[in-house]
Amino acid sequence: MTDPASETRTPHSTYRLQVSPDFDLYAAARVLPYLHDLGVDWVYLSPLLASEPGSTHGYDVVAFDHVDPERGGEEGLAAVSAEARRLGMGILVDIVPNHVGVATPSEDPWWWDVLRLGRASEHANAFDVDWAAGDGRIVIPVIGDDDEDAIKVVVSARGGGEVRYHDQRFPLAPGTTTLEEQHYELVNWRAADEDLNYRRFFAVNSLAAVRVEDPEVFAETHVEIKRWFDEGLVDGLRVDHPDGLRDPKRYLDDLAALTGGAYVLVEKILEPGEELPSEWATAGTTGYDALALVDRVLTDPAGEAPLSALEDRLRGAPVDWARMVHDNKRAVADGILHSEVLRISREVDTYLEARDESADEDAVADAIGELLACFPVYRSYLPEGRHHLDEAFAAARAERPDLAGTFDVLEPVMNDEWGQPARRFQQTSGMVMAKGVEDCSFYRWSRLTSLNEVGADPSVFSVDVATFHDAMAARQRDWPVSMTTLSTHDTKRGEDVRARITVLAEEPGHWKQALEELLRLAPVPDPAFGSLLWQAVLGAVWTWETPDHLPDLPERLHGYAEKAMREAGDRTTWTEPDEAYEAAVHAAVDAVFASEEVRAVLTDLAARIDAPAQANSLAAKLLALTMPGVPDVYQGSELWETSLVDPDNRRPVDFGHRAAVLAGTAEDDAAAKLHVTCSALTLRRERPELFTGYTPVAATGSAAGHAVAYNRGGAITVVTRLPVGLAAAGGWGDTTLDLPSGTWHDVLTGLDTDGRLADLLAVHPVALLVRKD
Repeated sequence: MTDPASETRTPHSTYRLQVSPDFDLYAAARVLPYLHDLGVDWVYLSPLLASEPGSTHGYDVVAFDHVDPERGGEEGLAAVSAEARRLGMGILVDIVPNHVGVATPSEDPWWWDVLRLGRASEHANAFDVDWAAGDGRIVIPVIGDDDEDAIKVVVSARGGGEVRYHDQRFPLAPGTTTLEEQHYELVNWRAADEDLNYRRFFAVNSLAAVRVEDPEVFAETHVEIKRWFDEGLVDGLRVDHPDGLRDPKRYLDDLAALTGGAYVLVEKILEPGEELPSEWATAGTTGYDALALVDRVLTDPAGEAPLSALEDRLRGAPVDWARMVHDNKRAVADGILHSEVLRISREVDTYLEARDESADEDAVADAIGELLACFPVYRSYLPEGRHHLDEAFAAARAERPDLAGTFDVLEPVMNDEWGQPARRFQQTSGMVMAKGVEDCSFYRWSRLTSLNEVGADPSVFSVDVATFHDAMAARQRDWPVSMTTLSTHDTKRGEDVRARITVLAEEPGHWKQALEELLRLAPVPDPAFGSLLWQAVLGAVWTWETPDHLPDLPERLHGYAEKAMREAGDRTTWTEPDEAYEAAVHAAVDAVFASEEVRAVLTDLAARIDAPAQANSLAAKLLALTMPGVPDVYQGSELWETSLVDPDNRRPVDFGHRAAVLAGTAEDDAAAKLHVTCSALTLRRERPELFTGYTPVAATGSAAGHAVAYNRGGAITVVTRLPVGLAAAGGWGDTTLDLPSGTWHDVLTGLDTDGRLADLLAVHPVALLVRKD
């Protein structure tokens, strides 16, 4: 854990920008004055290294020695850095150490060289390839069904040449002319599930993993990143997907040495109760753990029983979340990631042979698949997290007693922290978790979809205020400069979509009635998926009387519907779409715009939830901005953030409009959110000494349970929770905060307070207090 008292420069806040060919580094430099006026301390940039042509996200890096020219190149980064320095701001950059983009082999010089020369390539060791499994060749699953005739060998008159498959190009090995002589084999795309012999990012064949655990590979893949720090261009890093690395702790140690101990965050998903390894050289996570707590302290626990009953009725049977997760993870291990399971099995076989032992290969693969399905967290980091491995073995034995003998053989193998099978298993378990839970189960359970978020467990419906305070005190003690966030480029729903859906926990009866009417007016074959879809529709638009002000809304909702139903994978899939089922779902989306009856249901429901949704939004925002940690504002989320899953959440942001609203020269119905954001960010940047501790602030009176308040060491945050219930009870009444001595002043309204919440929260449902002196 990074020592916050060390010389490492640490941000007071960050603001994430998605840098792309359409919003390059020069554009980023131009918005920095606005961000500074907003109160932002550091700008936080998405990946910058050279990526696949036209990449909108930058996670498909193709070269490590230069900034992507399409994103502004070296000069663009210099422009951002110079402007940031002028404004006194820092720079945090997202880096991708786990994998590279190989969709266009000619764009990645390392991959091209390995395909051309095979194991003789100087870059062969950079990629995690099991050459023996492919008979000495890399298996490349790109051929469509019955399309082998489209493969062509083009030999140049001057010697050399290429293999071409439609618009894809691959090199010919020197002195060769036929396909059989190459160091790779082009095979049908379906072969990836079983025969792939290179490690990749999750199940994405076009992202090949690199072996940064090799010191030479580490140095070569970080040459440009090193330059950033040597030349003082960048101040900190965000590490993408550390769970894919062979040894995350060692990687972070190497990164600390390279950067001189700079501020570094890891995109690490923590399951409930799981702790980030304290010996890692990192300031903390990117904030999904904080997001989950904020959402849940604002969720009404009374809604759990009726919403669970509704979900069970829609599905026709009670939902067992743990069983759903297990079965979906097992399907992933037996399906799209089975090639990874088979590779672990081969390494187990080699490990046992060296000890004159053996085991049935099929049984070993079956047992490994079960262990992956039973693993309770994303991964272990042996010896750290050995208890998670023990838990997985116990659960797997209970699930599959017929494999008891095989588990007996595997248990010491998987506990050997230096053994190849154990290390590869650790790299794989997170892949299975992500694909089985985030990218599948989250789309199959629709009880309250604001809880179906990255880094969260949807079965944990809510947390009470005392639990929230305990978690924040621990966060202040153990990870005081870890990131907090509400929205990212990976969240399934933007923060304000979730804030609107959260209201349904307070309105389960009205939601049930509205949903039944929507399903009657626009039926879909799977009513439970219909619930997920209609929650997304309700959350994505604030004013249903006039959705015409969002001309791209039909396209966005159709895109979400397609992704959601195919990721769910129980009725239709990406590879085998069910046209009839999908047509019915898209017809329901069309009804949003074509049916006055559907519009009337949505308008009535929106009118009921709009005010409490806005209260939830402001409460969540102020909590995230002032709780222990370094708050990040995702691009544009200082106004309503109603994006759905990517790529919807990477849409362009109108910074000119936001700057005008901040300056008071333009209006917006989310101006209050921008005001809260600016006030909190500015106070954190200008008065950091007010945010160095954490003490709960109690409330007394009839509505005390509707307040969350805490003192950060001189700045007191006060937010409203469960606003529907508060209104039903008649408001704050005599409820008063137990404020420390002195005269306290709300920076949002400019008014003094004696702690009476009816007066303090009369203008906004939130307040940020400082002593008047």
